[in-house]
Order: sequence, then C-alpha cells, then structure tokens
Amino acid sequence: MAQNGRDVAFEAFIAKLYRSGLSVAPEGFRGWGLRQLRKVVPFDAALWGSGTLKTMRWHTVELVGIGREFAESLEATHKINPILPHIAKNLDTPVDMSDAIPDREFFKSELYKTSFEPFGINRILSTLHADPRSGLYSLLSLYRKDREQAFTADERALQKRAVFHLFQSASHAFFLHLMRTHEERPPGSGAAVVDREGRYYEAQPRFLDMVERNFAQNDGETLPFKPPEIGKIDHVANKLCVKTEAFGELFCVYLWSAGPLDRLTAREREIVYAVTQGLSFKQAARKIGVAPSTVANHLYRIYRKLEVNSRSELAGLVYPATSN
Repeated sequence: MAQNGRDVAFEAFIAKLYRSGLSVAPEGFRGWGLRQLRKVVPFDAALWGSGTLKTMRWHTVELVGIGREFAESLEATHKINPILPHIAKNLDTPVDMSDAIPDREFFKSELYKTSFEPFGINRILSTLHADPRSGLYSLLSLYRKDREQAFTADERALQKRAVFHLFQSASHAFFLHLMRTHEERPPGSGAAVVDREGRYYEAQPRFLDMVERNFAQNDGETLPFKPPEIGKIDHVANKLCVKTEAFGELFCVYLWSAGPLDRLTAREREIVYAVTQGLSFKQAARKIGVAPSTVANHLYRIYRKLEVNSRSELAGLVYPATSN
C-alpha cells in the first residue's frame, strides 16, 4: 500500500473507532476494533487483554483468529515470557519478540513450544498501556503464522499510532453506553466499575481525580472506601457522595462532590425537582403519586433543612447557573 493510501486508510480507521462508540455493543467493541485494525496492519491473530499490574492476570480478554485456550496458555507462562519486561519498560511502544530474544533462541525455547508453536504463531508484536492511578493495564498483541513475515518498521509505527486510539475509544464507548443505560447518574459525577473486592475494571479520569484529592490512603488499584449497598447514597471523606449500581457481575460506583440537595431523602429530592419546575402542589402530587398535603409537609421540612424561604431560593440551589 502506498504511503498516501496507507495514511488515508489509517485516518478512516481512527474516525470509525470514535464514530462507532454507540453503534457497537461495549462487550463486542474490542473484537470489532481489532478487526478494523486488521485492515491497516495485517495479522493472522490478535489478543487484547486487560487486568491489574500486580497480578498480571486477565480481567477481560478478547481474541481474534485464535481460541480462548491460547490466552490461558499465555497467562500460565507469563513468568517466563521475555517480551513482558521489555513492553513494561517501553509503555505504549510496540515491541517485537525478536527485540527481547533472538529468533534462534526463541524458536527453541520452552515458551515457544508450549504457548506459540501449538497455535502456529511465529511472529509477535505487543504493546502495553498502563494507568498507574488505577493499576489497570491493557495489552494488545498481533500475531503472524509465517515466520518469514516479520512486522516491518512501518507496521510498528502504525500500531503505535493505532493502539492509543483503540484504548481511548474502547474506554469512551464503554462509558457512553454506561451513561446511556444509567440515566439517573448524579450531575458532575465520575464513574468506575469494580468487582466485589473493589478492584478497578474501568475508571473515568474524573473519578480517579476525586479519589486522589480526597483519600490519603489510596493504593491506586482498589476503592479506598467501602461503597454503599446498591441504590443507596452514602457520604465519604466528608466532601463526597457515593452511589452503587449493579453492572452485571460487577458494580458501577459513582462519586461526586456533595451539595445541598444531597442532604435530602430521595422523596424530598423528587418533590424539589417537581416544584422547581413550576408545578403546583396538586400537579407535583399527581406526578409523584402522593397527596398534595404530603408535598406541602415535605416542602416545609425541605425549607428548614436547606435554610431557604421560597421556591425561587430553592430553584437557585437546584439550577445555580440560571439563578440571579
């Protein structure tokens, strides 16, 4: 492919990654992204895995052109894999297996005979991206079966440019879907997806920013606080609110700066949002499904809690950007 044609194809590849954030299901985005990459950098098989740097165990792994048992074999032999120290020292830079070990040694090694030869793999190009704040890593490896088809310098340069956009677009797509399906997220919040032990699977920069600013004891790989039960809102670090929602077998945790309305109950917030939209007591009661007297009684307690005296003052707390 001529240089100009390759550049045009690459730019189209990048644009398609970001345009497809909502049209490709998040659970299939990585496999789809790898298949798009194949049009730019040819390969026979590929692996895109993520996990934590401490354990080097997969949280998630996506494979194209090869079976799941290959990922299991790689995970079992990671301690004798010579390419791993090289990619760890050269983050976000493609590293060829031949950079880590000469071909004559690699093709005789235990690693080759146990993890690569059974799958017909002879050429390997890997890139590691790590987020030191969350302890998460992403590994993207391309494989070729033909020993004579080594990855060229141009192909390494293309992969270096591509993996940044693959990692960024995958995270972007994930949170786009998350926010669309969790419409009641608090304004100004940051989100993270964790397991039962609080280990990060995905984390927005805004979420990590709030954690770093407010928690001195923070190992960077797990939540520094115990999240509340699903659906409940709790307060942490005296300045933040936290809410947990189920996300398949994992949990989505929202974190945001506490404001005046966070002192209210869920029912009280319902009433605040109704009356500040201009609804009468009767209209608000009909919308929420309670008696008008219930709205009036709650509103009286809300005024006392928030130390306001009128609907206009209350609206100023709810919509500060539009208040005088």
